[in-house]
Amino acid sequence: MLIAGYVLVAIVSLGIIYVGLNYLFAPAKIAAGFGFTEVPENAETFLNVKGGRDVGAGLVPLALMIYGDPHALGWVFLAAAVWPVFDMLIVLRHRGKKAVAFGVHGLTAVVMVVAALLLLLG
Repeated sequence: MLIAGYVLVAIVSLGIIYVGLNYLFAPAKIAAGFGFTEVPENAETFLNVKGGRDVGAGLVPLALMIYGDPHALGWVFLAAAVWPVFDMLIVLRHRGKKAVAFGVHGLTAVVMVVAALLLLLG
């Protein structure tokens, strides 16, 4: 169970780092996949900030993986699962694409909770 938890954490963490780097270097391109039906023209500065946040959000669990305490990692990852939940809710609130809201953000939150439980119960 621990190995599966670590693998899921690594996949999600590396994935959000990849997304964050795209928000830093190709913000308009990656923003279209967030789930909103339109992206404001002058949003690049905000998208860069989001990119930095996403990179940091991916590095924290990786640092805890290196530290080697699965319970600490599990609690942090469980708490961090609120990020994609809020992303999902924001997309839905602004009448964005439901498929992206549930299929990307919602699914990410579920995977994060599963990974956290595997680490906490393993």
